[in-house]
This record gives sequence, structure tokens and C-alpha cells, in this order.
Amino acid sequence: MSDTYLELANSALGKKLFSAMGLPEPVTLVREDREQPHILSGKVLVGASLGSLYGKQIGSFLEATSMQVSDPQVSEKRHLIFDASGIATAEQSAELYDFFHQQIKSLPSCGRVIVIGLKPSATANLEQGAVQRGLHGFIKSLAKEIGRNGSTANLLLVDNGGDAAIEAPIRFLLSAGSAFMNAQILTASTPVATMEADWQRPLQGKTLVVTGAARGIGLAIAEVLARDGAIVIGVDVPQAEKELTEAMAGLGGLALPLDITSDGAATILRDFCAAQTSSLHGIIHNAGVTRDKMLSRMTDHQWNMLMQVNLGSVQRINAALLETELLDNGGKIVGVASISGIAGNVGQTNYAFSKSAVIGMVETSAESCAERGITINAVAPGFIETQMTAAIPFVTRQMGRRLSSLGQGGLPIDVAEVIGFFVSPQAAGINGNVVRVCGQSILGA
Repeated sequence: MSDTYLELANSALGKKLFSAMGLPEPVTLVREDREQPHILSGKVLVGASLGSLYGKQIGSFLEATSMQVSDPQVSEKRHLIFDASGIATAEQSAELYDFFHQQIKSLPSCGRVIVIGLKPSATANLEQGAVQRGLHGFIKSLAKEIGRNGSTANLLLVDNGGDAAIEAPIRFLLSAGSAFMNAQILTASTPVATMEADWQRPLQGKTLVVTGAARGIGLAIAEVLARDGAIVIGVDVPQAEKELTEAMAGLGGLALPLDITSDGAATILRDFCAAQTSSLHGIIHNAGVTRDKMLSRMTDHQWNMLMQVNLGSVQRINAALLETELLDNGGKIVGVASISGIAGNVGQTNYAFSKSAVIGMVETSAESCAERGITINAVAPGFIETQMTAAIPFVTRQMGRRLSSLGQGGLPIDVAEVIGFFVSPQAAGINGNVVRVCGQSILGA
């Protein structure tokens, strides 16, 4: 659904009117080129604190991209990366201030800010751990300052052994694929599987499952995975068989009409996958429903039915796949949660419970999955322009769009791009992460 306000704000006449009236002027975000995705461009300035750990490594792999690494003395528009891993005291935090105080005005429209720090538990002492935790507040505040320019700021924390895994998240956070991911924190840990893959076609020849794939966000996920070289097995309810079959045929994928809540559905899905490949690269649990109602008026059917779609089916499918070795040594599990599962929402006790449980699934399963060479992560979308949000009342819909640092709703492809990153082989060191794709929505910020 089109955002008329956003379109007006970026028209020649609209810019004059909105500026004169003091209205918010959200910037049209730059997203991936469908024909040539994952191409990094523009100029980037890399700074580092005294005693930082990753500055040389970052500069080395940036030189292999099409980005231009800038001289700090030259005044020009550029993306900004700062390695803050060496900051160990309150006094040293001035190094972070000095860099951004001098350089933040050089950030271009739809620019990128990345700060690299240490996971507090991986620091040398308690004082450094406390100081490194301060980067959370810094990045979230900075993101709010630059969001009006369509720019984003995100934090990459490095855990013990995670130094080998930082290239993929930095590349992704610099890319147009991270357009609606703002003020988020990724943690890189020891890679659990090989990370070798082509940066432009990372999923070449790999098979992945997407549930709820006939339309909306699920279809966008399938399209991004296919674009990146994957063979997609799309799953959706039998009632959507025609849509699903046509969509998967257009992507060179396979359609599996299946009610994932039905008896034996998990076994049917597992066996279908096993018949196609001996090594399933990943599954994206996108299928979900809402049955909104104030708790006092909610029926037990509205609670139980939603719970079986959003949570029970996910648990059963995971259990069935993990009974085999289909996902071992490089497999990916991705859950689709929601900011409602983080912040809660009126009339959504059932939905918020189910989506918070998806986050719990990631948190409780990450260690055991890693032991088998599998990563498990989740995305938590905010206001995304879909048929579902198009049905929201006009005023509520406008509020949902504007109450974020970027001043607009996201698109299904924004969720899909983050998932595409999670399932890339290069992201083998990204495990147990939950990322909000919400443009830094005020809800639950």
C-alpha cells in the first residue's frame, strides 16, 4: 500500500510546504537493486579507539569491495564505522565523542553508522564491561538523531571467538538491505560452520523452506532467497494452493500446500524436504495469524488456534527436522517474531505471547543448535506495509508509520533482506540474535 504522506514529503511542492509548516519530512529509503544486490558503494570513513581490535581487519576487507575508504581530513559525505572495542574507561569514551562530533555532519542521506564493541561478558574486567554496555545507549540515541535523514545506526558486539565472523554483519549493515534496520544490536560469536560463499549469490544451489509463502512478507522472503540463488520450498494452507503454486513456479521453487497445524504436518514437511535434498540449508517460520481481542472477551478458540499456528507448529516442525541431520553443519533456523512480542500491544495478549515465545525459542536453542553447526535467529517486524496493516484504521495506520526514527513504515522486502542475511553462509557466527525490523519504532524502543 502506498504512503501518500511519504510521497508528498518527497515531491518538489511537498518539500516546500512541509518545511514551511514544520512537518516531519521522511526520506525515501534506498533499497537493494533487484538486478544487482549486495553491491556496496559510496565512501566510508573508519575510525578506532586507542587499543581497538578490529580496525585493520575492517579496512582490509573494505578494500576488497567497491567502497572508497576515506581520509578523515577530507570533508565529504560518507558512511561512518567506529571500532570502540578499545574503550575501557569512562575517560576513554571521549574518543567515541570526538570521532562522531567531528564527522556526523558528513553523513549522506540514507547513510550508515556502525559501531563495533565487545560483548560485556567478553571484556577484560568489570570496568570495561560496564563501559562497553554504554554503547547500547549511545547507538540508540544517535539513531534517533540521524533517522530523519533516512540514515541508520547499528551496533555490532563481538563475543569471544567472534572476530572471525565480523565481515558479514558489517557488509550487511553497510548495504541497502539494512534500510529499515535501525538502532539494533547484533552479536558475532564463534562461527559454527563454514562461511565460504559468493557475496552476490550466497545461497546458490541451497534449499530453504518458507512457511506462509503465498503472499505478503512470506512471498517477499521467498523472492529474496531465490534472488540470492536458493531453491525455495514454499508452504502455505491448501486454500492458497493456486497462489502458492504460481508464486513458486515464478521463482523456480517448489510448492507444498499444507496446513502446518494439522496432524502429522511436521512429518509431512520433513519427509518432503528429505525427498528433495540430503542437506536442507534452512527454514523460515513466517506463517502466522492474529486474532485480536481484549482478554476479557477473547474466546478459548481465538487463543488456542493462534497458538497452534504461531508457536505449536513451529516447535513441532523444528523437532521433526532436528530428529534428522538435514540441518546439521551449516543449517539455519529463522523465526518471525514481532515488536508486539517485545513491547506488548492492547488486544494482543495471545499474539504477543506467541511472538515472545518465538524469541524465547531463539534464546533457549542457540547453544544446542550451535553444537550441531546450526544457527537460530529471529526478526521482529514493526509496522510493515502489508494487506494486514492496510486494514488498520487511517489514523492508527498513520501513527504506526510516523512513530519511528525513519518516519515511515517498512516494506515486506525489508524483513526479507534481514532474513536473507541470517541464512547466508557468511553469517555462521550470527547465532541467538533477535533483530527488530521497525525503523526504530517508539513502541518498545
